[in-house]
Amino acid sequence: MYQAIQELNKEKGYVITKLCALAGVARSAYYKWLKWMPSARELEVHALAKEVKLRYDKRKGILGYRQMRTQLNRKLKKNYNKKRYYRIMHALGLQAVIRKKRPSYVKASEHHVAENIMNRNFDAHSPNSKWCTDVTELKYGNGRKAYLSAIIDVYDNSIVSWILSHSNNNKLVMDTLKEAYVKNPGVTPLLHSDRGFQYTSHEYNRLHVKYGFLKSMSRVSRCLDNQPIERFWGTYKSESYYLKKYDTYEDVLKEVSEYIRYYNNYRYTECLEGLSPNEYRRSV
Repeated sequence: MYQAIQELNKEKGYVITKLCALAGVARSAYYKWLKWMPSARELEVHALAKEVKLRYDKRKGILGYRQMRTQLNRKLKKNYNKKRYYRIMHALGLQAVIRKKRPSYVKASEHHVAENIMNRNFDAHSPNSKWCTDVTELKYGNGRKAYLSAIIDVYDNSIVSWILSHSNNNKLVMDTLKEAYVKNPGVTPLLHSDRGFQYTSHEYNRLHVKYGFLKSMSRVSRCLDNQPIERFWGTYKSESYYLKKYDTYEDVLKEVSEYIRYYNNYRYTECLEGLSPNEYRRSV
């Protein structure tokens, strides 16, 4: 209000007395405001507010007042309490981006959870004796997601089968398993997975009975129990997926197909005597 009176007086030449009367404020109050100088504390708060806004924008809105306090106190070598940061962020209308809650899954029936029979013993002396399987997420476009399911043979680290899908559901995993048996009918490997909802489902158990493979599952929160397929995800993403951006699902599908073809046939490694996975398999 006082700022408006000052600007109208300077720009338009309106009389201060009339402007104050129009605004419903005392002329003395206006002149008091005009002579007011911010205190050292007010200047300090103003400077801190500027730092808060800069840090909030730099971190793309992920900082709440607690993290803001930790980061700025360290930068400024100050010890401002979290209440001060809370008040400043509230006054500026700044709020941390809400993190998405993890989806809650119904605990799988104990009838379909298997023991960790693999037990990190990843030595295999023949093809199709030990398989590992998992699903990984691949992003494309404007935050959209595709899901890649694969089965790897521990013997030669070849990708036995893979399926890419728009949805991370039972069908994705079952189709991957069915594809593996189309290519390798009659085999009965030890098949290791995590305890995801697809692998503890009734549908997966029915395929276990149909095909006769032996189930093994990782312990809770032990990703190293499924190391062969986890290692493949890391290799694939660092050598291919992370190197470019994908606008469409079809772009991701093409890239996955090309990489797995390369990986199985032309990616030579010392642990396979300088051969690719498929070359090593054929050399037996």
